Amino acid sequence: MTHWDPSTADGLIYSGGWRAGGGGVLAVTSPGDGGRVGTVGIADDQDVDQAGVLAVAAQKQWARASYRTRAGVLTRAAEVLREIRDDVEHLLIRESGSLPTKAAHEVSKAIDELVEAASLVTMSQGDVLPVDDPTTLGIARRIPVGVVGVIAPWNAPLMLAIRSVAPAIALGNAVIVKPDVKTAFSGGAVMAEIFSRAGLPDGVLHILPGGPETGEAVVRSPHTNVISFTGSSAAGRRVGEVAGGLLKRVILELGGNNAFIVMADADLDLAVACGVGGSFRHQGQICMATGRHLVHESIADEYVERLSAAAAAMRLGDPLAEGTTLGPLITTVQAERVQSIVDAAVADGARVAHGGTHDGVFFTPTVLDGVGATNAAFQSEIFGPVAPVTRFSTAEEALELTNASDYGLSAAIHTRDIARGLGFASRLRAGMVALNGQTIYDAAHIPMGGIGASGNGGRHGGHWNLDEFTYWQWVTVPTISD
Repeated sequence: MTHWDPSTADGLIYSGGWRAGGGGVLAVTSPGDGGRVGTVGIADDQDVDQAGVLAVAAQKQWARASYRTRAGVLTRAAEVLREIRDDVEHLLIRESGSLPTKAAHEVSKAIDELVEAASLVTMSQGDVLPVDDPTTLGIARRIPVGVVGVIAPWNAPLMLAIRSVAPAIALGNAVIVKPDVKTAFSGGAVMAEIFSRAGLPDGVLHILPGGPETGEAVVRSPHTNVISFTGSSAAGRRVGEVAGGLLKRVILELGGNNAFIVMADADLDLAVACGVGGSFRHQGQICMATGRHLVHESIADEYVERLSAAAAAMRLGDPLAEGTTLGPLITTVQAERVQSIVDAAVADGARVAHGGTHDGVFFTPTVLDGVGATNAAFQSEIFGPVAPVTRFSTAEEALELTNASDYGLSAAIHTRDIARGLGFASRLRAGMVALNGQTIYDAAHIPMGGIGASGNGGRHGGHWNLDEFTYWQWVTVPTISD
């Protein structure tokens, strides 16, 4: 097991090597213990422009590299991440407030993304199509898009960045990453380290931390051809507006207010376990978190009682402290936002079955009962450890409640009748549906993404990455005839 010292990136950006950024520096503190994590270098417009120039030049050479070379870099990057995973996991815990189990899971998922991306290079890169003249060969082939701009969030910073970075690089593109400043080490510097050790040529990858201004500069850059954005729906609309006006392809993976439907015939033990994980994993700060528990009225009392008991058994605290099962929210601002939603929900008739308060960044796991369809807790993406419960009487009512949201990312259905569950799922407005599982479930090889306020239908994962990070070119070649 080798090591990595993140202080090598302290106060710097990565573009043609580690160097100072034009936007100054920003201190980062741990939400768990309040201690200093490091100092992030901030990129300004000039840094973005310079990175774009370098990326365009490097991409031309990288696109000519053999598929074996590109696969080799991705495979070695996965090996490097395995070697330094202890250091990366510790960094995720301190920088993002992840519990150790969540940090370990995120690193494993990032490794999966690298391995899966390496396999893209040997997938079919085109088709042979008929041409009117039988002496002419017609080929539709995939071409790298050029330079991909990746704007990544703070909640799962490594995995949510690398799922765009890895396939884009594998397919012959250069990448400019704008990580969130709150997690610029685990969501940016880590990738610079693993790809550098893996032998990726200079200029193919750039890490430019910054705020919204830096992100908009990446979107507006004349050097970026595709923008992959993961974040809030409000910010995603802005990215889509700017990128669309510039006629750029944009991949939007946005928020979710995901429904967890518990039918009357559900296995209640399983449903409660999945409901707890869905709402409280990583303090609810996951786009696929369970935002609405829709429970049949015949079992709702028992479900709320069990969910509340599970919440009461959780131990809130610093993720590095022994016995902690629920960590902090990312900032006090986020905690105050969650509190405002809970308070509005109660004012509108909801009942606090457990929790409902916070102390700084630490928010007690909260269960709300009696949440109506117009309630703030039903309508909002809470992004905190809150489980709102809404009761229904018929399957049609459950379907109507599920589809009442503008979001369409993930859903889960608990029923012993699998055929009915499959039929119900086909009528849901959701990009992903789990039967008798959690709303939080994805993998590197599946089509990850949503619709509506959850995204524009773009998909991360597996061969779907080919559609996002290449474009089609039609080529005709006259052949020699007798």
